[in-house]
Amino acid sequence: MDDTALPLFGSGFDPGPSFVDVLRRTAPHALPGAGLSGPATPPFDVTHGTTVVAIRFDGGVVMAGDRRATAGYTIANRRMDKVLPADDYSAVSIAGAAGPAVEMVKLFQVQLEHYEKVEGEQLSLEGKANQLGMLVRGNLPAAMQGFAVVPLFAGFDLRRHRGRVFSYDVTGGKYEELDYQANGSGGVHARNWIKAGWTETITREAAVDLAIRSLFAAADEDVATGGPDLVRRIFPTIAIINEDGYIALTEDEVARRAEILLDGRERGGDAS
Repeated sequence: MDDTALPLFGSGFDPGPSFVDVLRRTAPHALPGAGLSGPATPPFDVTHGTTVVAIRFDGGVVMAGDRRATAGYTIANRRMDKVLPADDYSAVSIAGAAGPAVEMVKLFQVQLEHYEKVEGEQLSLEGKANQLGMLVRGNLPAAMQGFAVVPLFAGFDLRRHRGRVFSYDVTGGKYEELDYQANGSGGVHARNWIKAGWTETITREAAVDLAIRSLFAAADEDVATGGPDLVRRIFPTIAIINEDGYIALTEDEVARRAEILLDGRERGGDAS
């Protein structure tokens, strides 16, 4: 047999156009992180956080996330907080493997605090985004084994006096989003909803409502995204980052807004 011939795969095992998937099946030792102990994929269901969004408005950024974490087809946690402060003027929202994501955010928080103590000033928002990208890049070997973490980062740039949003790929690549972004299993549905409602002149209040609506829309289409739970009183986690810093909305405030939106006509209610 010709050693240069492409491998053949049976029905249902074709990796398609993904070269990474080809390597997983034919030469897993050539993958990044192959030196780590354990199988190429975990022998158990990994707990994952799902849909998170970031929306820029005139004066800052709104970040929001649903509360559901899943492990395979099981709801692992109904009250996970996916929006976390990075420091006084920035925040991270996490999607992907929950355990590594939470640990990554904790390390990121410590890095920013350490820099400020040593240098006597805060790292620039661009610098913070770069630091997070390095952490995501460092997680690549684990990501190749099924523990991928893909966060969103947003903050208020004190030098430019505006909100900014950054997204990442699994290799740590950093991309600034001009207006909004959504990640996670329901991200495409949330992003489509935001795209239909976002404008250059959107206000803070309208951005909060749009974030809630987008998560509701994602929950309608994606089983891993948690919708509003009126019985358990579980609603999205929402934070605002502006010139006053990181501001987390209270559960009562989010619940009030969510209930109003649930009564709206676009959700099948009768409210005008």
